[in-house]
Amino acid sequence: MNAPLPQRQRPISIAILAMGGEGGGVLADWIIDLAESNRHIAQLTSVPGVAQRTGATIYYLEIFPRAGLTSAAQEPVLALMPVPGDVDIVIASELMEAGRAIQRGLITPDRTTLIASTNRVFAMTEKIAMADGRVDPEKLLEACRSAARTMHAFDMAAIAEATGSVISAVLLGAVAGAGVLPFPRHAFEGAIRRGGKGIQASLAAFTAGFEATTSGGVTIKTPATTMPPPTLDGQDADEAPHMAPPHRPIPAKLLGEAQKFATSARAIVRAGIERMVDYQDLDYAKIYLSRLAPIAAADRDGSLIAETARQLALGMAYEDTIRVAELKIRPSRFERVRAEVGIANDQVLEIAEFMHPRTQEIADTLPAPLGRLVLNTGWVRSLIDRMTRKGRVVKTTSLRGFMMLYLVASLKPLRPRSLRYVAEQAHLEHWLATILHVAESNLDLAVELAAARNLMKGYGETHERGRARFDRLTAMLPMLAQRSDGAAQLAALRKAANADDTGAALDAAIIKMQTPAAA
Repeated sequence: MNAPLPQRQRPISIAILAMGGEGGGVLADWIIDLAESNRHIAQLTSVPGVAQRTGATIYYLEIFPRAGLTSAAQEPVLALMPVPGDVDIVIASELMEAGRAIQRGLITPDRTTLIASTNRVFAMTEKIAMADGRVDPEKLLEACRSAARTMHAFDMAAIAEATGSVISAVLLGAVAGAGVLPFPRHAFEGAIRRGGKGIQASLAAFTAGFEATTSGGVTIKTPATTMPPPTLDGQDADEAPHMAPPHRPIPAKLLGEAQKFATSARAIVRAGIERMVDYQDLDYAKIYLSRLAPIAAADRDGSLIAETARQLALGMAYEDTIRVAELKIRPSRFERVRAEVGIANDQVLEIAEFMHPRTQEIADTLPAPLGRLVLNTGWVRSLIDRMTRKGRVVKTTSLRGFMMLYLVASLKPLRPRSLRYVAEQAHLEHWLATILHVAESNLDLAVELAAARNLMKGYGETHERGRARFDRLTAMLPMLAQRSDGAAQLAALRKAANADDTGAALDAAIIKMQTPAAA
């Protein structure tokens, strides 16, 4: 009887998914050097993705021990690309990249150890969504837990920042701490030293990643960037996630007006007051409060006033050329950009903005009579169209570019006379009156109508598309008011309106709703 053949040893397969600038290539080179310095055959290939966060580079490595090989004929043939279901270690520099590895089938529960950072860098699909397109981080984490045999995940980007290094060094420390490669810790550190660049910072980040993985305190943490959104969902261009405090002090008495509203709405109303003062002035905040008073009187459980207060604040602080210019020249914005790019104090920061105002937006900034004249006079409109067709680049860090935007922002006191202001206030007044009318017979439908105004956001063509969809929904109110499920149907229409920028989903939803079977 023949003796059984010895089981063939497999190479260790490693897939690294990293975005540009995160040192994915450096991490791969460290692992290659680590393997080759410890009597292993190693091979690396990389497939670059698309820039600006719509994709990431996949670095694929296979390593195989030389021990036991007696001739070159026995050397293995290593693969060039990862095969779904056949990857031992997946290293992801960001949580969404771990999710993409699952989608590609690279992570499997019978085999794969997943080492991932839980920080988020939002994908383009999340950023360009009509509404809040962010993926739920808890669902991503749960998918990772279910897909992998073993998972080591924590916020490695925060550790990298704290140690003054890059995330690749923290990831290497996590790999060493996880014990998934047959090399001691000092061998990993040797690879970093042989790299010859940023050795001390990289070693510090490596140590922090190693200790976080081996200390028993490795936890799955929700990244800070995925905390619940602020009370008011920001719509302003270049505005930070949490609105900066108003530039002028707000009397305590005015802020105290928020306490007169339902408990569920007080924080929202207070944030709305702050935004109105920041956007225009104290009198504008008083107008905001006066508009909310009738809504509060018609409410029963606080849901209507809370949603109306939110959307009214966003609607009254609409984006126009004055607001965009003001936000782009704020000192806080320059500080934020400097922090994001990690620029040193002795380095010069230069910011170039692409400006492309349309004739409509220029006319909207002018006093209402003059704005109407521009839009209704053919030769004037054609002239401005030709002058603004291509747009222009403005360097806000230059004196000329800064002063150009400063002059536009200085028009804030004249905003109440502008064509856009007149149109926006009229639309808001009609919306509020409609809410009050609907609330008399169907409070739930009125709440959905209040929420539907969130379709109108941004400026230019984006705002126009949103208004057109909002107007389509309000046109269906008489029909929806006759249905017992009118509020749920309006919510479904609102969701469809946010599904794409072509309006196809909304068209399909309206047709479906109007069919006899649906009725």
